[in-house]
Amino acid sequence: IEKYNQKNIFLINKIDLKDEIESNTLVENYSIFKRYPSSLDISIKKTQILAKINKNGQIFYIGSNGKFIKNNSLNNEPPFIFGNPDVFEFFMIKEIIDKSKISYSEIKNLYFFPSKRWDLELRDSTIIKLPNEDVSRALNLAIEFLDDNKFIDARIENQIILDDTRN
Repeated sequence: IEKYNQKNIFLINKIDLKDEIESNTLVENYSIFKRYPSSLDISIKKTQILAKINKNGQIFYIGSNGKFIKNNSLNNEPPFIFGNPDVFEFFMIKEIIDKSKISYSEIKNLYFFPSKRWDLELRDSTIIKLPNEDVSRALNLAIEFLDDNKFIDARIENQIILDDTRN
């Protein structure tokens, strides 16, 4: 938005300025305030990076604003998504994880299947297989078995299958 520096604020087209800001995928939200007679106050909140995904052979980040961000210079390591979910489907599983007893930062990878089912791989290499329905209940039940198990299958209703012999 540097092109608006040193311009008369009466001549700045607010729609063009909004379009310029909204075109940046790292912007979560913003506000613009014209402080007469000579300044423009712009407040911008950066989006939070939630995950990485491979789309058509390119790596993108998914921001909390729901946008795909092509940026290779981010410092944090969000979970990687394998599969091809809609952004809405990702936000649904993210909300379930946030409401569960597990921290989102403990997740290394998310696996999405065409059947709309998710698997989680934790940073300690534990795999949690989730069902299509009642995901929240299954995840919270699976979390109770995390301590000693590296493989937890919660896909079958009212059952948890464990395998602690995996390497």
